[in-house]
Amino acid sequence: MTIFDKVKIGNSVKINLELSKDRLSKETIEAINISSECTISDFKITDGMGIGVIVNLTNGKYEWFFENEIQLLDKKGKIIEIEENKNENNNFILNTVNNLNYEPKFKSSELLNPVNFITWLIVSAKDIL
Repeated sequence: MTIFDKVKIGNSVKINLELSKDRLSKETIEAINISSECTISDFKITDGMGIGVIVNLTNGKYEWFFENEIQLLDKKGKIIEIEENKNENNNFILNTVNNLNYEPKFKSSELLNPVNFITWLIVSAKDIL
């Protein structure tokens, strides 16, 4: 289970400044130092592998954070522990790879045929000359 199984817009989170301060502006760091508790305002696709959250800081500005840079808070302000199951992602990848049905477009005998090679060489040479 990831944090996004439990997070909704409007939830409170605590920002872990140590994990993210190298990419944040001075103004954002000061706002987090005043209060590291923020409210989630939206989600953002951060890269090919993850989803982040956009939070509303105490200074009224918005900033996004990766999943590992935040901690979800309950209504009392206590940190909710999230059990991470790393095997879920690994199993998904393995199942996807195992279910691939790759069929080559060409037979190897066609690729090794000298006539096909010479044809390819002539067509390719036209582009060079």
